[in-house]
Amino acid sequence: MIRILFIARYRDPVMTRKVDLLARQPDLTLCHVYPAHWQDDLLDVDQPTLPAEEYRQIALPMIGRTSDPHRALYRSLLFGMRGFRPDIVHAEEEPDSLTALQIALARSIAAPRARFVLYTWQNVDRPKRWYVRLVMRLTLQASDYVLCANRGAVDLLRRQSYTKWTGVLPAIGVDTGTFVPVNRPTEASRAFVVGYIGRLVPEKGLDVLIAAVARLREDFQGQGPRPLELRFIGDGPERERLAETVRSARLADVARFLPAVPPAQVARQMGELDVLVLPSRSTPVWQEQFGRVLVEAMACRVPVVGSASGAIPEVVDDAGLLFPEGDAEALAQCLRRLIGSPDLYSTLAERGYDRVQHLYTQERIAAQTADFYRRIVR
Repeated sequence: MIRILFIARYRDPVMTRKVDLLARQPDLTLCHVYPAHWQDDLLDVDQPTLPAEEYRQIALPMIGRTSDPHRALYRSLLFGMRGFRPDIVHAEEEPDSLTALQIALARSIAAPRARFVLYTWQNVDRPKRWYVRLVMRLTLQASDYVLCANRGAVDLLRRQSYTKWTGVLPAIGVDTGTFVPVNRPTEASRAFVVGYIGRLVPEKGLDVLIAAVARLREDFQGQGPRPLELRFIGDGPERERLAETVRSARLADVARFLPAVPPAQVARQMGELDVLVLPSRSTPVWQEQFGRVLVEAMACRVPVVGSASGAIPEVVDDAGLLFPEGDAEALAQCLRRLIGSPDLYSTLAERGYDRVQHLYTQERIAAQTADFYRRIVR
């Protein structure tokens, strides 16, 4: 048996599905450590330690904000490593985080022979203060492997002289029991719903989406191939400015702002969209790192359109449409193609669904993770 101490800040059933699947592997014994309390813009939940059934589940209090990926700590010294005696300590924590350093120190004391695995989403070499660089250097030295969310993160680690094994393996897949295809009405009189789901922040490029829909509106006025509707599902500091931009673009009658909902409720909102757009715009310190909403949409057979920011092209590949960052006319053209070609629409819906089934389901991610564990122990 391979004993896995898995430490990750999972906070809802959509995320923990992967852990459940890992625990069902006959050659793995799993212990999952997670925050006893989680709070962010959407969730405020207590998560108790659960009785051991398929695997151990241990809730630990944290110091600092649980949603802060860099400056929080668990209230634990050794994470139960001496009693559990893990073969692998897998921490889904960024190498430049205090939590990663804390777990690295605990492993060096209590389980020095265990393989130590970290995880990173970062695909941009952001400026870091000296003490953050020190934390990152120490945790990378302590690690045996680093799993990455995207190819850009692998390249960044290599540029930072990380010579140990690293590769791309998504942390969380799609729960296909929650995100399922729905039958949407196809009559031409029904509005074509263009949607965005996520944080309302500048780097998501939502002004570009508004400009693109405004151009479509101008094209269709008086011609009426289909009425349009624009939906923003989420919240954030840009909400008021975006509402003003909508009014200035004369889209107030077709645009709707809906509140953010927990992940398990996103699937219902997703099923009401005709296309999901992720128009992210890269900044000097950020590029899109994965875009989980893309694979959730594809699992629902909702075609996706994304900008060329960061990892979006590698996630979408040929299962959606791509446009240059910040180019409203190119985005409008993508939407025109989807509205005007039912064959293209159906093709992309099926390609996206098939891509998720082959690459991004929780079952697929769990199987790849289990194979990774077996390889590194052997």
